[in-house]
Amino acid sequence: MCLTVKAALSSRKVGKMGGRSEASTNPSHLLQRIRGFTLVLIEDLCKGRTSLVSIDRYRTHCKLIGPGDKCSCNSDMTDGREIISMEKESHANRLDVLLRVLLITQKLLLEGKHASKRDIYYMHPSIFIDQANVDRAISDTCILLHCSRHNLNVVSAGKGLVMGCLRFKESNRMFNCIRRPSVAYPVPVYVEEVKHIMGFARYILVVEKETVFQRLANDKFCEMNRCIVITGRGYPDVPTRRFLRLLIDELSLPVYCLVDCDPFGFDILLTYRFGSMQMAYDAKLLRIPEIRWLGIFSSDAEAIGLPRRCLLPLTHRDKKKAEALLQRCYLHQQVPHWRLEIEKMLQREVKFEIEALSVFSISMLSEEHLPAKIQEGRHL
Repeated sequence: MCLTVKAALSSRKVGKMGGRSEASTNPSHLLQRIRGFTLVLIEDLCKGRTSLVSIDRYRTHCKLIGPGDKCSCNSDMTDGREIISMEKESHANRLDVLLRVLLITQKLLLEGKHASKRDIYYMHPSIFIDQANVDRAISDTCILLHCSRHNLNVVSAGKGLVMGCLRFKESNRMFNCIRRPSVAYPVPVYVEEVKHIMGFARYILVVEKETVFQRLANDKFCEMNRCIVITGRGYPDVPTRRFLRLLIDELSLPVYCLVDCDPFGFDILLTYRFGSMQMAYDAKLLRIPEIRWLGIFSSDAEAIGLPRRCLLPLTHRDKKKAEALLQRCYLHQQVPHWRLEIEKMLQREVKFEIEALSVFSISMLSEEHLPAKIQEGRHL
């Protein structure tokens, strides 16, 4: 006789993912679910039954290969289930990791402490073996308990930066960016503790790289254009995306994104817009559907007369990445105009960085290019 842990959790009235509420993700409710999960496993072992752990799977996109392909994926809904059985050795090891991670998060919640994924790995490195095993167990835990990673007191080491016409409070510390709008402040790691957000910005600008962020800071872009600038320093981490989502909701500002004209810059834009596949179960809370793509576009090279020496040939890796991106369903269904831009880049077989605009003037980006694009509405 087999009993699925998923069914047992459901019988304890664990809410659906889409119906997640603040009350259902508070520590006492999560601790209750952890106890319920482990109790079912113990009961099965004591009665000689085989436990089957059923974990819902989510995705932010699927692949569309041919013109007749249809897509029915939805990041708000499950995309099948994965069954973990203790009868399989590989599954038993995975369940061992999952239970240890559950025990660690239970302790974090009871003690009101926080830990990073790397902290958790070093608690049992000989058993976890690899960081990827811990990451998967944390994701599985979030799905089983119908919560986000921060609800478990598991946090990322923040890497995002923010500056501009903004003021907010995190815990008992006030961050008054308004006083020095060209000074970079770290994006808060504990976004749920951010309160009293105030600002007089006209828009939010997200930039891909720290080098571009620093260029804008040096040129006092926020002061001159009354805005907020954020960077995730490459692929954005969870705190950066959560903080950006919070600012948009609280301040009701338009948000623009500036990335390199290459497949990886484009993928970073898509991560902000649609969320990442690795955290598809939490995409609804992290994605920014209202984000507007400000460039840099492939067509910008011709429009501004960028010298040939600033253009770089697409590598085999670039082309492979671009072709994979073009298969994503949302580029066909939700933002087909974005897909056309990456197709142009593939046809021209060249890429270029935001910094290439410095060939004309070190401050061309901040003093001419960006203000003109925003004012004239030249975005996608």
